[in-house]
Amino acid sequence: MAWTLAEPVTSHLDIKKSRFIGCVQPVNSLAQAQQEIALLRAQHPEARHVCFALLLQGQARLSDDGEPSGTAAAPMLNVLQHKELEGVLASVVRYFGGIKLGAGGLVRAYSQAVSQALNDAPLVPIRQLETRSYRAGFEHESLLRRLAEQYDLTIQVDYQQQVQLTLEGEAAQLAAWFTQASEACSGRLQQEADSSSPDSDKV
Repeated sequence: MAWTLAEPVTSHLDIKKSRFIGCVQPVNSLAQAQQEIALLRAQHPEARHVCFALLLQGQARLSDDGEPSGTAAAPMLNVLQHKELEGVLASVVRYFGGIKLGAGGLVRAYSQAVSQALNDAPLVPIRQLETRSYRAGFEHESLLRRLAEQYDLTIQVDYQQQVQLTLEGEAAQLAAWFTQASEACSGRLQQEADSSSPDSDKV
């Protein structure tokens, strides 16, 4: 299961006179992530580096912002992936203290800045939703509505020659609903041609 954050979380580290300010926050788009990075640069004009790792819609974007390649953004991304996060931006602002940390020291520092921020982060599961359509007799409508509520499904009803039902929810819940609803309707519940449309939602 993938997770996102309920709210931004931050951390502060001081290592050999360098200061690392970490932030991990939920984002909904690349444009929002770019705005957040631009805001950080404006807030910290004297910082040497503003590195980030973004996980959004299954894609990753990284920037070491002048740090040696692979010593900042990649370790930050590893932490996000280990936590199974999605739709999040991790950024670390570094004020250089004049003492070089070496490649290993940088990897540890950037990893720790993100890990520390996430230690007590309020995580929210991301539900993978699908949409399916069915037809049934008018006499079964109220029963099917009650079952949809029981299985935590969103239902829309359209009245034609039969009742047209459009349900949205997790695949397992939809399958369980269909099994019980079909039995309750004595097999007269018909599923339309494959109308699944995977989506995601935060709960």
